[in-house]
This record gives sequence, C-alpha cells and structure tokens, in this order.
Amino acid sequence: MHFIGILGYMSHVIAQIQQNISVLSYLQEKFVAGGLFMWPILAALVLGLAFSFERLWTLSRSRVNTKRFIVEVKGALKKGGVQEAIKVCENARGSIASVFHAGLLRADEGIEAAEKSIMAYGAIEMGFLERGMIWISTCIVLAPMLGFTGTVQGMVEAFDAISAAAQISPSIVASGIAVALLTTLFGLVVAMILQVFYNYFVSRIDKIVSDMEESSIELIDALFEMQKGK
Repeated sequence: MHFIGILGYMSHVIAQIQQNISVLSYLQEKFVAGGLFMWPILAALVLGLAFSFERLWTLSRSRVNTKRFIVEVKGALKKGGVQEAIKVCENARGSIASVFHAGLLRADEGIEAAEKSIMAYGAIEMGFLERGMIWISTCIVLAPMLGFTGTVQGMVEAFDAISAAAQISPSIVASGIAVALLTTLFGLVVAMILQVFYNYFVSRIDKIVSDMEESSIELIDALFEMQKGK
C-alpha cells in the first residue's frame, strides 16, 4: 500500500510538471506570435520586478516593532542617559533607529538641535525608502504604452496584408490582429502585476514614515523630560 501511495504521488508530480511545461509552451508560442514589441514589454517586466524585489528586501529590513523600540530607547535614557540610548539605536536596524540615532547625537546641543537633526535625517530616510520607486512607476506606464504601440503595428500589418491581397478574409488579417491583441494583453498584464507591487510599497512606506513621525515626537518628549529632570 505504501508503494502504491508513492507511485500515486509521483504520477501526480509528473502530471503537474507536464501541465507546467504545456503552460510555458503556450506562453512562449503567444510571445513569439506577439511580434517585435513583446521584447520591450518583457524588458519592462524584468526591470520592474528587479526593482520591486530590491524594494521588498529593503522595506522588510526597515520593518521594526516600533512600540518595543521606543520603550527600549526610553528605558536606556532613564538608565544611562543619551549615550546609552545611542548604543540601543546602533544595535537596531531600520529607519526609525537611524533617525533616533541622528537626533540623539545632537541631544547635547539642546532639544531644538535634536529636533532639527531628526527632521533632516527623516527626509533623507524617506528618500532612501522611495529610491527605485520611480523606475517601477515608469515600467507601469511604459508596458501598456508599448502594448498599444504594438496594437497599432499589428493593425498596420493587417491593412498591409489586405492591400497586398486586394481582398479581405480572416486568414489574411489574422496575423496582424493577433499581434495587435497579444501586445495589448501582455502590456496590460505587466502593468497590473507591477501596480500591485507599487501600491504595496507605497502603503509600507507611508506606514514607516507615519511611525517615524510619531516616534520622533515621543523621543523629543522623552529628551525634554530628561532635561527637565536635570
């Protein structure tokens, strides 16, 4: 019975592989039928996904438990002062830790200097979080535009075929219409895939920036309380 189960599982795996191969063959066939403009559309997909995976990795590293980190920094301020809090920031990762570190380095110069440093470094961190987003946005715009350009090319080919044959029949215009439809389809699919990534990144960046702003206010309040206690 155990041997029969293994054979059944292997046959299932083989069937899945064959199905995947047939899907890939179908996509390859349609890609070739789409003509010349399928290549720049594919390039837009590859480039957009490359920047998307880079942003995904960067934003995942910027993720931190904000509430716990603030508690740790405040505890370090009460226990060992600014230098102890700086050590906590140096041992943590993420944009909030970097912003806190910049502010604490100027804390000895006063609350106003620390606040200005936090604002300046916060703008730098925001630019770092948004780096590469313009290229994803560019690929989102270019993919359907390339698809529509391929559509025009396909219609031109169809009318050229009609002109050369001096008659209209489905077989004559089929190739040109296929190019027109396939380039539009692939261009829109690429744009939709990249748009999902883009919207996710925008929401993640907005959340990080919001946490950064709220946390910075709490840090300034903690520094003010510490200075007041002195």
